[in-house]
Amino acid sequence: MHDLLILQILDLLRFWIVCFVLVGCVEVSGQNAYLRRDDLHQGDLVFCRVTSSALSQAIDKSTQTSTQTHFDHVGIVEIAADTIWILHAAPQKGVCREPLASFMAGDSNHVDLTIYRLKIKNRQVVTSALILARKYLGLPYKYSYRLKDPGFYCSEFIYSVFKPDSVFLLKPMSFKDSNSGAFLPTWVLHYQKLGIDIPEGELGCNPNGLTSSEKLERIGVLHDK
Repeated sequence: MHDLLILQILDLLRFWIVCFVLVGCVEVSGQNAYLRRDDLHQGDLVFCRVTSSALSQAIDKSTQTSTQTHFDHVGIVEIAADTIWILHAAPQKGVCREPLASFMAGDSNHVDLTIYRLKIKNRQVVTSALILARKYLGLPYKYSYRLKDPGFYCSEFIYSVFKPDSVFLLKPMSFKDSNSGAFLPTWVLHYQKLGIDIPEGELGCNPNGLTSSEKLERIGVLHDK
């Protein structure tokens, strides 16, 4: 009887271990699923992978938080009149609203977009966030990345439209190489051209940092225009 009880306990343990592994596999598969445009929801956040440009590389090197997050740009999805729009703040465009296909074929050629979505218990804030986002259309892009200056940079725009509902937090910014601790040359040149000091340590945000919000979940990668 004692041996039978031990065998039953071992069988039960094996069952739960298999269930745990399967659930983990499903979760990872979902996070890296290939998505089509019909899979997008109102208020989804689209994160763009780093490109070969010097500024894109500098953004990632000074803000990258994990092996899964190598992003240099972010926008928010609005679905209206059977069209998928992306609202975002971009250099030379400012805060703008453009069709998904145009966004993906833009200057940075953001072909692969990683999609994050507010968790179910937080999705009620999407409508108010999009209303606020539309109010910001036309404002200039903020090249200084300082909160006190007019306009928006991409992650600040997203932070701001969700600010009333505290979806994201501001953190001290860094413009240094995480390995050497020295300012990245691209940032040094960028701020020399602007004629201002590098805002090291000032509060701000970035695409990589936004993905760490506990109110978001990673959905997958969009490949369909």
